[in-house]
Amino acid sequence: MSREQDERIPEIALCGDLTEHESELTDRLLDVEPGGECLIYFDSPGGSPYCAMSLMTLIKLRGLRATGIVTGECSSAALWPFAACAKRLVTPCSVLLFHPMRWQSEENVGLAEAAEWARHFGQLEKDMDVLLAGLFGSTIEQMDKWINPGRYVGGPELAAAGLAELVTFDRLGDLSYLLAPAPSVNGKAHGAAKVKARA
Repeated sequence: MSREQDERIPEIALCGDLTEHESELTDRLLDVEPGGECLIYFDSPGGSPYCAMSLMTLIKLRGLRATGIVTGECSSAALWPFAACAKRLVTPCSVLLFHPMRWQSEENVGLAEAAEWARHFGQLEKDMDVLLAGLFGSTIEQMDKWINPGRYVGGPELAAAGLAELVTFDRLGDLSYLLAPAPSVNGKAHGAAKVKARA
């Protein structure tokens, strides 16, 4: 891959709170042509689960061949768009926080509305846990170990679990290496494993 080809690949920084930057991030993803390549840098503590689902859906819906690299933190809701990347890279210092979904509502919410929100959120949490495992090509059991009650997972541990590729700092300057096709894990590309929903 020539330097000219490298420079044409869109680079997107997914940094800070997802919710605060959702419009900008959506526009940046839509700027990538369907089926095109892009490089997404992750350093985010998360945000709204709905925002996470939207960004993840755009990546998958448009068939983006995204390479995601965790340059700092990729936690909470930021895990979904990262897991949607065709190739996932982490460094020895990358940090990812898996935890149960958190929610809050407006102060003036009626009892019936609060009860419905709690029901909806409980189902959403289960569905998103299954989805996250499927995107990573992992198992529900593996996700449960990290999500409940909540665990920080370092880059080396995520790579050891086969969910990303560990890139040492001396390789970070080689963009052609970073954008090479995703390696297979146990004979399958990232995210190729089938996941069964919990009962």
